[in-house]
Amino acid sequence: MPRKTPPSSHSTVTTPLALSQLHIRLQFLEKEHQSLLKQIKRKRTELNNFIEQTRIFATEIFHKASPSFQKMAELDQDIHALFDEIFTTRKFGKQTLKNIEAVYLQLQLTGIISLKPNGKQFSTEPDELFDSPDTESDFSRETAESRYQHWQAQESVESQSVTRTESKRKIRETFLRLAEIFHPDKVKDSQTQTDYTEIMKSINQAYQEADLARLLEIERLHQVGEVIDNNSEDDLTRKCQTIEQQNQILLTQYENLKRELRLAKKTPEGTMVSDSRKAAKKGIDSMAIMVETIENQINVVSQIRDFVKDFREQKITIKEFLGGPPTLHSLDEEIMSDILEQMLSELMR
Repeated sequence: MPRKTPPSSHSTVTTPLALSQLHIRLQFLEKEHQSLLKQIKRKRTELNNFIEQTRIFATEIFHKASPSFQKMAELDQDIHALFDEIFTTRKFGKQTLKNIEAVYLQLQLTGIISLKPNGKQFSTEPDELFDSPDTESDFSRETAESRYQHWQAQESVESQSVTRTESKRKIRETFLRLAEIFHPDKVKDSQTQTDYTEIMKSINQAYQEADLARLLEIERLHQVGEVIDNNSEDDLTRKCQTIEQQNQILLTQYENLKRELRLAKKTPEGTMVSDSRKAAKKGIDSMAIMVETIENQINVVSQIRDFVKDFREQKITIKEFLGGPPTLHSLDEEIMSDILEQMLSELMR
């Protein structure tokens, strides 16, 4: 059961100066402690809300654009099938074949069509397809890896005032203290066992997530913190040291939550959610624009499919084919390679 602070038998004793200073120090640390707990709670809520909004946004765009995605998948299959026919039914010189294979690989690496790791085996190693000075293709040579570097870049972890070992130790100490108090086997009546079982679920979850703030919130909610003698210099000193160490860990936890939120906002889905908020403030329906953009991309890929089909049927020359589809020459390269992720940010510029 929660412990109660026993009445002090020294309430009439004059507090020495040293104790007064410790009281002031403890008051300051406790105020800082409560402030950190509130900041962590707000930031945790902000992060969870943003992740939920991202999930909802992604689900909505998927449902609205599902027919378009199906059409894109069909176009993708068509283009792969056309290249398979070109490679199996037509005869080319070694250099020409190498150039055509480079076009096919470029379409995959730029994300215009899907990668086909188990498909056509190139006559030349893929890394060598772009080495020839005779290659006339104007397709973008951006790789899939570099395509995503702008949002996958990881920030360096901020320097921490306490070591991870110390943080884990404090979290484990708090967990064990609360588990000792609220373990259901410690009580007999069924109602208290039920209550303690629910509390232990929260305690276990907080411990698994290394969430000291939640453990301390549980401790404060149920008033099971350490009882100290406010007129004992040793008790006050120990309490100050404990709270100071906890505050260091809480500050690190708060900084980590801020970092998680920053990284979440830098993902493609997070960027779309953030930009859609900006668009909404200007009365712009970002969802409708995004669906329209996907439709525009379908038109582009359809023209590429037709371009490859014309080459298969020998309606255009090898030189014309290696020059690339006319459609691509009129498109901004960045938008073409990253059309969904960048569309809204381009809109807001």
